[in-house]
Amino acid sequence: MDPVEKLRRLGPATCYEPAEEVSAAGRPLSAPVGLPADLSGFIHYAAMPGGRRIALLKTLLTSACERDCFYCAFRAGRDCPRATFTPDELARLFLQLHQRGIAEGLFLSSSILGGGPHTQDRLIATAEILRHRYGFRGYIHLKIMPGAERDQVAAAMRLADRVSVNLEAPNDRRLAALAPHKQFTDELLRRLRWIEELRREMPGPAPSSTTQFVVGAAGESDLELLHVTAFLYRHLGLARAYFQAFRPVPGTPLEAHPLTPPQREHRLYQASFLLRDYGFSVEELPFQPDGNLPLDTDPKLAWAREHLAEAPVEVNRAGRETLLRVPGIGPQGADRLIAARRRGRLRDLKDLRALGIAAERAAPFILLDGRRPARQLPLF
Repeated sequence: MDPVEKLRRLGPATCYEPAEEVSAAGRPLSAPVGLPADLSGFIHYAAMPGGRRIALLKTLLTSACERDCFYCAFRAGRDCPRATFTPDELARLFLQLHQRGIAEGLFLSSSILGGGPHTQDRLIATAEILRHRYGFRGYIHLKIMPGAERDQVAAAMRLADRVSVNLEAPNDRRLAALAPHKQFTDELLRRLRWIEELRREMPGPAPSSTTQFVVGAAGESDLELLHVTAFLYRHLGLARAYFQAFRPVPGTPLEAHPLTPPQREHRLYQASFLLRDYGFSVEELPFQPDGNLPLDTDPKLAWAREHLAEAPVEVNRAGRETLLRVPGIGPQGADRLIAARRRGRLRDLKDLRALGIAAERAAPFILLDGRRPARQLPLF
């Protein structure tokens, strides 16, 4: 099969692997402009640290799989087109795309064929060819396979800028409802622990790590997902958790299961950033009795309505941690606000707007020089 035809079959399969092409709001970034028609669907804009965007090739090494995950289009036994790259073949194809200015970085995952360690060897071999034979120094994200060996994880980390392990579910019980032959602790979570241990041992810059969850297919609550997310941020150095709203695939055991509302995925992203960047704990998030976040309200806004509406924050005196609790003020806005206070007092919403702060969102929950800011009340 022609390599580009293989890419047509394998590239779109990474829709199950949300990664760098998903914005901070949890929405896909647009595709690069001017792509050849036969390359649409697997070249994505990817957000790098510092806000830079690159064109990222996302693909699987193979879609032939020996696992029978209930939700996956490529589960063993399902009738669907399959394709497989050799490491050398994929490395050559990526280099051609890179030399044509079409792809600046590579996201490489795979279905499992011949066991996790064998599949991991092929992923590592692809990256080694790019790094050592072709001298590629750009961005590589490598997936760590279930059951990969510790030495393989270390090898992947020496080659990649980012590595990731798909937990898919928040615990063993939920994972069994999605992927009955995967082991949450032994096959998956242990690899994330190894990544953090190896990162501490590595000289110089070490790759970041991420994970992803399938949302809504196993009966899990947002509380379960965010408890494990908070643990990963706090103890295993996770850079980001990705959430994929479940969509049923015909011909799988979960084909009749209802799809998950995209808004639930969005709320999980918002809440995960509150845990990672804003100093919130899981216990402070506004869960409903069923353990899920309300779909109709931003979780930070829900918290502020309960805690700040009658106790507004004086922005001229509050510390950074307190400022981050105010809707409309993010980490960069808080830093700019603190710097601006050294030059003079902030007395008007226009002073906040000049700092790039969403002043109207913040207004109900702040004091400016001891006074509530004047604002236009909503008609409805």
